Amino acid sequence: MRIYYFIFLILFSSFYNSSAQKDPIKFASLAPEGSTWLNVMKEYNAALRQETGGKLGFKIYAGGILGDEKNVLRKIRLGQLHSAGFTGVGLGEILPEVRIFDSPFLFQNYDEVDFITNKFYDRFAKAFEAKGYILLGWAEVGFVYVFSNIPITKKADMNKIKIWMWEGDPVVRATFEALDIKARSLSVIEVMTALQTGMVDAVYTSPLAIIGLQWFTKVKYMMKFPLADAAGAVLISKDKFDKLSLENQQILLKNGRKYLDKLKELSRQDNEKSIETLKKNGIQIISPPDSKELAELMSAGQQARRLMADKLFSSALLNEVETALQEFRKNQTKK
Repeated sequence: MRIYYFIFLILFSSFYNSSAQKDPIKFASLAPEGSTWLNVMKEYNAALRQETGGKLGFKIYAGGILGDEKNVLRKIRLGQLHSAGFTGVGLGEILPEVRIFDSPFLFQNYDEVDFITNKFYDRFAKAFEAKGYILLGWAEVGFVYVFSNIPITKKADMNKIKIWMWEGDPVVRATFEALDIKARSLSVIEVMTALQTGMVDAVYTSPLAIIGLQWFTKVKYMMKFPLADAAGAVLISKDKFDKLSLENQQILLKNGRKYLDKLKELSRQDNEKSIETLKKNGIQIISPPDSKELAELMSAGQQARRLMADKLFSSALLNEVETALQEFRKNQTKK
């Protein structure tokens, strides 16, 4: 969901900038200096430099100095940049079908997320390549929850809230339409004021994000059932990638998978810690709905995915993903 391009990119705080590198990979990020993810990304870059004798590395433009995801994509297409971290919003600008990973109530836990993203990794890597980009690895913001000023225990309660919706995001629009939620379309910078004035009384985001944005100071409850998992990835332009030696290409890809997987795991840990922080700050965690209410939510999620089918992604891809998930769940139940 669109909020997550801002949150997700804090994960990509700063690769080490090597002045000795003659032709670095120019990488753009909205991430501020001092992110908790900085050490992981330094490890990635250090591994590249060590394995290539300093011939492969990144030059980082951090803190959003080169603009949002659409601006960054334009600069990559012009050759002014080579690589960036993206959420589903930016990825969807290149390859709309990738937004299937942001679909509502598609995933119930991280085992399911990992199963599907691994199963479809090669397919999406080839699809991105056909669009002129190389996939270096998946990453994510994590599970997205609804935070509100009234307790939400069932789908009907969602009809009572006035929730913020990031303007222009088709995934969120389809989700709220299926849930029959009254949404107010606003930019992220308008959300705090909207919460303060009562224009909205609910938001959706990850636990780590709501703390970082300080929105948690204006809500009382967190629905402990994920609305969606916010996807993301790091891409490099195929033009830049093709200029690397075959050996350096393999080093970049190998370490991308390794360190972005590590980053993903640490992100999940931070989100869990953030839930405890929210509890300590007075946020009440509402238990997941009972089986009847859960079935209703899952049905609404399926309806939302059908609304997006053949617009963002094909019905065939949606059916394949849903079928794979059903089989995975059956196998997990047998264990």
